[in-house]
Amino acid sequence: MAPINRRHIFTAVLLAVVAGCLALAPAAMADFFTPEDGGSPNADRIDTLYKIVFAVGVVVFIGVEGTLLYTLIKFRARKGAVAAQIHGNTRLEIGWTVGAALILVVLATVTFVALPGIRDPENSSAEASALVMPVSAHGEKRVPPDGKALNIEVTGMQYVWRYTYPDGDDNPLNNPYSYEEMVVPVGATVTLDIRATDVAHSWWIPELGGKMDAIPGYTNYAWFKATKPGVFRGQCAELCGRNHANMIAQVRAVPPAEYQQYIERLRNDIAAANADAAESRRKLDADPQATP
Repeated sequence: MAPINRRHIFTAVLLAVVAGCLALAPAAMADFFTPEDGGSPNADRIDTLYKIVFAVGVVVFIGVEGTLLYTLIKFRARKGAVAAQIHGNTRLEIGWTVGAALILVVLATVTFVALPGIRDPENSSAEASALVMPVSAHGEKRVPPDGKALNIEVTGMQYVWRYTYPDGDDNPLNNPYSYEEMVVPVGATVTLDIRATDVAHSWWIPELGGKMDAIPGYTNYAWFKATKPGVFRGQCAELCGRNHANMIAQVRAVPPAEYQQYIERLRNDIAAANADAAESRRKLDADPQATP
């Protein structure tokens, strides 16, 4: 039997790896290795930054592992051979130290260049400009360059998300609100004030950007701008109790006109519910024995 050629083995392994990568085509494995994107500009930039770092990591991994495999095969000694005593290679050691430092510098530079586009909200589109309002920047809260956004309060509680929409009313108790599903107009920059009423939660809609913790007694801030109509799903990303898995989150992006109709319907429903509650209280005060 002819001896096995190690070079042929290495080539076969390399071809198998390449074939596996081709089998996992991007269309079939979309967002499997990288963050989800396509819903908001900041999510797209997070995905791009991740892919750059991932590509550099893959190159380093292939270089290191390839050198290791080559060395194991090329310099493999027979049983009983005496290993050569090597005391170091100054040029090689300086080379890989400088190379690693350069890689870190490049990654840090790319990250800091991309970070403002991820953290800083951008202006709303012209179609949604009538639905945004002036928003004040303070502390860690960032606002678009024109100072206008649709500011929605996100409140986490065991085990549901509550969304309070701005209404231009001085009394925040009059603002419309919804649970589990947030509805936003396409093209509007949405700034989020994220809080919790009981334990730590974490707001995360992967296609719309990075996740942000909801902490009792503290407010965190995030933003997104839905670039297309659709439903974007997520859920609480922080273990918050026995029903944590049921604490889903959902954002539905609709045309601006449909959003206005939705908010008006919320106002009417809440006003009708408040009127019914007031009437029930009035009847109960008039006749304490009456069933509410």
